[in-house]
Amino acid sequence: MNDRTRRAERREPSFERDRGDSRDDFDMRLSADDRPTRGQRPQPRQEEHREVPRRDKRSGGGKGGAGNGGGRRRGRRGRSLLGGLFYWTMVLGLWCAIGLGGLIAYHAAQLPPINQLTVPKRPPNIAILAADGTLLANRGETGGRTVTIGEIPPYLPKAFVAIEDRRFYEHFGIDPIGLSRAVVNNLRGRGGLQGGSTLTQQLAKNLFLTQERTAARKIQEAILALWLERTYSKDQILELYLNRVYFGSGAYGVEAAAQRYFNKSARSVTVAEAAMLAGLVQAPSRLAPNRNPDAAEKRAQLVIAAMADQGLISQSTAKTAIVAPAEAAERVGAGSVNYAADYVMDVLDDFIGAVEGDVTVLTTIDPKLQASAETVLVESLAAQGAKQGVSQGAVVSMTPDGSIRALIGGRDYTKSQFNRATAAKRQPGSAFKPFVYLTALEKGLTPDTIRDDSPVSIKGWQPENNSRTYRGPVTLQTAFAHSLNTIAVKLNQEVTPREVVRTAQRLGISSALQANPSLALGTSEVTPVELTAAYATFANGGQSVLPYVIREVKSLNGKVIYARKGSGFGPVIQPQTLSMINSMFHETMVSGTGSRFNIPGWEVGGKSGTTQDFRDAWFVGFTSKLVTSVWLGNDDNSAMKRVYGSGLPADVWGKYMKAAHAGMQPSPLPGGLWHGAPKTIFDNGAPVAGVRPPANTQTADSDRAWVPPAPQERNFLERLFGG
Repeated sequence: MNDRTRRAERREPSFERDRGDSRDDFDMRLSADDRPTRGQRPQPRQEEHREVPRRDKRSGGGKGGAGNGGGRRRGRRGRSLLGGLFYWTMVLGLWCAIGLGGLIAYHAAQLPPINQLTVPKRPPNIAILAADGTLLANRGETGGRTVTIGEIPPYLPKAFVAIEDRRFYEHFGIDPIGLSRAVVNNLRGRGGLQGGSTLTQQLAKNLFLTQERTAARKIQEAILALWLERTYSKDQILELYLNRVYFGSGAYGVEAAAQRYFNKSARSVTVAEAAMLAGLVQAPSRLAPNRNPDAAEKRAQLVIAAMADQGLISQSTAKTAIVAPAEAAERVGAGSVNYAADYVMDVLDDFIGAVEGDVTVLTTIDPKLQASAETVLVESLAAQGAKQGVSQGAVVSMTPDGSIRALIGGRDYTKSQFNRATAAKRQPGSAFKPFVYLTALEKGLTPDTIRDDSPVSIKGWQPENNSRTYRGPVTLQTAFAHSLNTIAVKLNQEVTPREVVRTAQRLGISSALQANPSLALGTSEVTPVELTAAYATFANGGQSVLPYVIREVKSLNGKVIYARKGSGFGPVIQPQTLSMINSMFHETMVSGTGSRFNIPGWEVGGKSGTTQDFRDAWFVGFTSKLVTSVWLGNDDNSAMKRVYGSGLPADVWGKYMKAAHAGMQPSPLPGGLWHGAPKTIFDNGAPVAGVRPPANTQTADSDRAWVPPAPQERNFLERLFGG
């Protein structure tokens, strides 16, 4: 049986044609079962195992042929393995890309729409300047004003680029090279843990995100960095960064940091200081030069080396900066200017409302007087405070028109920020008596009027003089100079407490006053600043005074937002009355409780005050140039060890006022001193109605017609013999 017959019997089609076979013969050899049905594709049948006939050498058979076939199979298997690996790598990469894209899209959806995204406004800064234009303090959340790239030395921004992002001007917001380098260094453990964030990414975090370290935040940071790079130029991004980055100690931005650590503007920092600021942002609390100067200096040296390596500064400049490193400036004194700055912030809203942008506030504070008052107060308390049981003090000094030149709200601002000069209400004691005497003078009495220093009792209340003795008949001037309590209480009852309250309010006392018999001894509480302003009326010729500390407010572009224009409500004391009360003040400084603290060559007026159990001690005095009050006491209202107003407070007042008047040309008190009025044999010292005061009592307001004192109620003897 031939091969064709055997294949036919096994119903196997022959795929090898004989020479005489035709296409039709081949098709006919397919059985009916082997033909595909309609719609089906023909499927090759699996061949049954059969012996493969050997090929002779001419057909490529034999041992050599079998070896070549095995090599081709191994090659095909190798190519299949590599192809499969490539395929699955591509599939895995595609799925990773899809997953990463979805993750980015998800976190991007948590951000505001890109077309609505804007850089948030920087919280406004209030730069508070002294009267001479020097900076006293910054207030606001940032601690310093905004600066532009053009304002600061070129090496300052370069320092940040060198240490934080050397490829800043080359990348597109994200730096793959820098990120890879950081990863490699971290894996190798070189130089500590490093981050791959660019300056743009750091800015994005500071502007829009929190400080949490999560993958979600990093993704959003990268998205926002790309938006920043597309929206702003490199210099604009760097400027935003320099004004927003945190430097520790409440300082946001290079201006705030330069002021905080070096007491200077960022416009004036040296290369060494710039390097220290740039190195600080990595870890503000750990690298602050005022806390850890050694670590700050080492970090600054790294910055300087990086700047030199990148050609941002010369090698000679780098050597100079390393040889003379930056040092944090020490804070001067106890930081009392902060009390003045706090007072500025308390009243600023009344003048300009809400602060929308950076502003500059020009104040009336004199830096020299401020420093002098602080030094005298702090040194006096350090020397005598523990011995005399006094822990706190306040000083307010102003010109007679109410311009505050020095304001000390406490012994040490770093330990207590409570402003005792403006917020502490304390009993003024005998320092309140001038309002009683002024009311009596306005009712027709004079400094020569006689009153009896003798025991007094009002509904069981029996005030005494400090000496526990009585002098009998004395003039009002003597009673005032020696602060006799009985005379003040009697006068208060004579003119009525209600009238005394009106007088004090007319002169600027705004605190609530109790119209009672003890008012004469200063039992109603007042603040140092309002008591000083009331005394300023005596020093300026009788004009009302509204104390002020702000002269002008300007925006960052120089636009004037507020400028002071005059103050007060005109005259509140008549010229003759002013002359009389000032002569009484002056007598206190000549022969009374303030006699040890005169200023040579000057007419000086003053009054001491001491409250019950020595809880408060005051001295308030003035010249024609300056009015100053000193208060000493304890915050818990505990008693001091017999501290009188004429003692330690007067000593502080005298030292400060002598230093403040050094080099000034002496001038008399306005209105002149009262030298007495014409008298009759029955006159008790009161001015005769209709008689003008002496010429030397006239002031700048002397062109006003003199108004005689209003009629007053007189006792029986005065009505009988005349007054």
